[in-house]
Amino acid sequence: MGHEHEYQKLEGKIFTKAFFVLLFIVAVGFFFVGVRFVKGIGAVSNMSDGYPWGIWITYDVATGTAIACGGYAVAILVYIRNRMQYHPLIRSAILTSMFGYGLAGFSVMVDLGRPWNSYNFFIPSKWQANSAMFEVALCVMTYSTVLIIEFLPAILTAIENTRGDRLRAVRDWLHPKIAPNADALLNKLELAKAGAAWLKPRLNKVLIFFIVLGITLPTMHQSSLGSLLLIASTKLHPLWHTGFLPLLFLINCVFIGYAIAILESIISCYAFDRPFEIDELSGLAALIPWVTVIWLSVVIGDLTYRGQLLAAISLDFYSGFFLLEFFLVGIGSAILFSRKNRRSPRWLFVSAAMIVLGGALYRFNVYLIGFNPGKGWRYFPSFAEVMITVGIVALEILAYKIFVKLFPVLPRIGLHSQANSEA
Repeated sequence: MGHEHEYQKLEGKIFTKAFFVLLFIVAVGFFFVGVRFVKGIGAVSNMSDGYPWGIWITYDVATGTAIACGGYAVAILVYIRNRMQYHPLIRSAILTSMFGYGLAGFSVMVDLGRPWNSYNFFIPSKWQANSAMFEVALCVMTYSTVLIIEFLPAILTAIENTRGDRLRAVRDWLHPKIAPNADALLNKLELAKAGAAWLKPRLNKVLIFFIVLGITLPTMHQSSLGSLLLIASTKLHPLWHTGFLPLLFLINCVFIGYAIAILESIISCYAFDRPFEIDELSGLAALIPWVTVIWLSVVIGDLTYRGQLLAAISLDFYSGFFLLEFFLVGIGSAILFSRKNRRSPRWLFVSAAMIVLGGALYRFNVYLIGFNPGKGWRYFPSFAEVMITVGIVALEILAYKIFVKLFPVLPRIGLHSQANSEA
């Protein structure tokens, strides 16, 4: 797994204006999280017995984990299809997945409450092994751990490359009474560097096991997220309730994963003033239309078989949301059939954004918009619910901005030109 030359840290200050804006949004969101735990879920949420799942589950879990599947989708391409030219993209995709899944688990804790009882999950006698929800919880927890392990080489590399000369210069400048503390810190730094140098080659030998596990687990729980709604046959609108829900959710997370990898790369390159990774992104973009064609074909074929095709174009409330998701994915994918568009950062951004929005809307339709528990039940998220979700998203962006400046995550600039010159 010796690919460290493919990555680099982003040079620059951590404490920027964007940092403090995101930090403020995070603080607002977590203020409402505190209110939720102090006063109860009713103080911040409009959820009810009819709508027990609000946007925390709909977005943060059902949709957020799909958006966090960039690492899963790119890993399939690199390690299953052996397309190693895309390897420089995988570390940033894994980082995004790590934050996405970790914060999805946190959202579940906010939704459920009583975190002091979470230890029951680790007691086998408490398990309900035939539950799709249990499988989702177990896989998400395990996959989050796997993602941390997969990202660990970047942390170990950063520790190995930590420069002690700056700390020594500070020590020499400090007052003699304070200098011994700097000496102690230097000693700890040297121990950490030695530990990283010892652990890194050993981790590389077993990392392939965690990579295989990291490809297997999302395959299981993404399909199970669709299985959760199979029992809601009388509550979920026929446009979305189908026995193909597990398959549709699995395919959906794959094309969202590729699209979000493209979006992440373009946005980070634009924000950090880096050259666009057109060669890698155009290759990813070429795959997306074929995946979405499979998904759209299953959707249309299933609607035709169940006699719901006319309902899909009836232009009522539910049909409108269905057509919106369908055309966002379809038109966004159609743009990518053109090789010229796949080489354009602007069109890559537009098409990837449409595909992510369409794929995310599909999950919103299944979990919330198309869900009707019966007469008398209404749901619209409260301001506090929205701010908690926005705060969690802001935390993910903030953490990403920090990590790319602390650890070698982003593809190294000029990597392909260097490889071509060596060849």
